[in-house]
Amino acid sequence: MTNHWKLLAATHLAAGLTGWMTAPRELLAENVVSNGLFETDRLRVLTATVLSLRAENKLLVYTFKGSAAVSVERSKLWVLTGRQDLIIPALVSYYVDLSKLTVNDVSYDEVKGVITVTLPPLVMGDVAFQAEAARTFNGGLLTFDQDQVDELSRLNYLNARRAFIKQAQGVTLLAAARAEAERSIAAAFTVPLRALGRPDVRVLVRFAN
Repeated sequence: MTNHWKLLAATHLAAGLTGWMTAPRELLAENVVSNGLFETDRLRVLTATVLSLRAENKLLVYTFKGSAAVSVERSKLWVLTGRQDLIIPALVSYYVDLSKLTVNDVSYDEVKGVITVTLPPLVMGDVAFQAEAARTFNGGLLTFDQDQVDELSRLNYLNARRAFIKQAQGVTLLAAARAEAERSIAAAFTVPLRALGRPDVRVLVRFAN
């Protein structure tokens, strides 16, 4: 486990224990049904862990940095032409909206000793272009007109956004983002379970979709 996840897990442990101590008992009693699988305090700590995760709201789990190379051409009067090539780096972040996580998304299999946490869908943020590092190449008579250059640039940025989103939605990147989310949430539950003397309980995290 990286230092980042250790710190995150420790933070959730502290938040979870604090949440258990301060959370309204009525809320805990309504949301958690004790069926003998855990003692009441353990059930309440699990609920408090969910509450502390919900407080995270959008949890950043992964960031992809890459680049897009696009081009666009325009012609006018069949004679005047203009072309612009654009190479621009960008990044996009992936989130999990933990405000949608509820105690109903956490279940326990007593036979297998496994807690299963079902997460809301992975969310991809907006593309953040690093315009200061972009490289632009203009050619053709139309590019002597600044208005034409600006229009080519506008079209190229639209193309670059589409191209980068296509990259960011690749199977490999989505799998990496989901894996990071699963590790983070598993740590958030595992640490308080160990602190309560239940290191034997495994935590399985999965996505709803």
